[in-house]
Amino acid sequence: QNWAQYRLVMKYLSEMTDEQTLVMYSGHPLGLFPSHKRAPRVVVTNGMVIPNYSKPDDWERMNALGVSQYGQMTAGSYMYIGPQGIVHGTTITVLNAARRVMGDTARHTTNAIPLFVSSGLGGMSGAQPKAGNIAKVVSVVAEINPKAAQKRYEQGWVDELHYGLDELMQAVMQALDEKRVVSMAYVGNVVDLWERLAQEDIEVNLGSDQTSLHNPWAGGYYPVGMTLDESKRMMAADPEEFKKRVEESLRRQVAAINQLAARGMYFFDYGNAFLLQASRAGADILTADGSFRYPSYVQDIMGPMFFDYGFGPFRWVCTSCDPSDLALTDELALNVLEEERSHAPEDIQHQLDDNIHWIREAGKNHLVVGSQARILYADCEGRTRIALAFNEAVRDGRLKAPVVLGRDHHDVSGTDSPFRETSNIYDGSQYCADMAVQNVIGDAFRGATWVSLHNGGGVGWGEVVNGGFGMVIDGSAESDRNIQEMLFWDVNNGISRRSWARNKGSMDAIKRQMEHTPNLQVTMPNLVDEDVITRIF
Repeated sequence: QNWAQYRLVMKYLSEMTDEQTLVMYSGHPLGLFPSHKRAPRVVVTNGMVIPNYSKPDDWERMNALGVSQYGQMTAGSYMYIGPQGIVHGTTITVLNAARRVMGDTARHTTNAIPLFVSSGLGGMSGAQPKAGNIAKVVSVVAEINPKAAQKRYEQGWVDELHYGLDELMQAVMQALDEKRVVSMAYVGNVVDLWERLAQEDIEVNLGSDQTSLHNPWAGGYYPVGMTLDESKRMMAADPEEFKKRVEESLRRQVAAINQLAARGMYFFDYGNAFLLQASRAGADILTADGSFRYPSYVQDIMGPMFFDYGFGPFRWVCTSCDPSDLALTDELALNVLEEERSHAPEDIQHQLDDNIHWIREAGKNHLVVGSQARILYADCEGRTRIALAFNEAVRDGRLKAPVVLGRDHHDVSGTDSPFRETSNIYDGSQYCADMAVQNVIGDAFRGATWVSLHNGGGVGWGEVVNGGFGMVIDGSAESDRNIQEMLFWDVNNGISRRSWARNKGSMDAIKRQMEHTPNLQVTMPNLVDEDVITRIF
């Protein structure tokens, strides 16, 4: 939370032995405590509060007192790797959303280029234009902060900056006519962009939103009709009026989105609490039965295609800081995935094909910002075999230094979030957090170097419990053991929970895993014919 805590943390880390564990309470280093060599070196918790005191106002008070903090996801658990951390997930989401709308065959035969519209060019949302280019769409992303837009442009994560709607509309139509993949940033308010598109004769195929609506009243969303500076002044001087302006803007944004959806646009919530906050603002976002008008991307894409089969955002960091080490890890990961693809069951071949393409092109797409890190969606077999290949390369000297394994919290097992990661859980348990808590506990005694557990992350404080880990692999036999034990649990915990929720992909995946793992015994659901239930009830 502050530089004094940072200095204390660094002091403890520089002094600790492998028989001590550093305990972190929401940014506060509680101290070094005796443990043992296989125990985690650091245990992190962020924002863990009594459930009845987990509302946004509670966070504002406790954060001001310095007794709690919003850990987000990887940012609060020492596993943040910049915008690359979300770009793979965004790519496969946009890619598969385009397939839903246009189909693979149509895109290949006509060279059609879908138009994707969204908002946000921050640390996470800034992945959207890069993902759009990789997925081969025309993407238009609104960003009200000129500095954020300029930064993404200079980093090469967005191709063009446009400051006026007239010039932007011309550029969009030209790109679509030329069937040219390009990413554009509109430096302005997202509501203005949606309302203008609703007036134009331009077909928008895909729509989403990545404004920071987990924090709508403190800079996560800016009202239409005001400059950035005006909004900031009102936020501080008149927070109640600012809140009213935000809610009015959300209602207008949804109205424009509804118009475009009626013309055929596929809109999806990207887990930033857009649907949730829009509903609270009174926007026309609910159906007659009270459910959301639009799906979460996890409900339609990420959940049934990836999480249910154990695919998720595995990542690693080369501690040598040497780009050649990262290139070697890319090659090792590619070899593993190609071999896995050769014997994979049909229901995961498509996922493997996309991930093989991703890792083959990763170096060319210039994804690194900061640490020499990579993200790659992989299942249990893929993660484990990739990690073992890395450990062998450290052992024989091909990699110059240890590698840190991790993942996004946004994963198969790591997060309980009814409006995002567990939104495709339909047995009533989507509001339960047993999975995320059990996951951290299980990782801690199976070889993780550090573990973390957070309240909040993605959709906001009080709306989600999530956790993560880091594992240093140094070429040792113990690292081999940790990889095999911990990664297995870290993936199959979530598959088992999703299987019990009657998700077909997970039921198939965990049955296959039990066939290959004699010590694994998972309680399976016994499905009842719908006609029987209908007759009884």
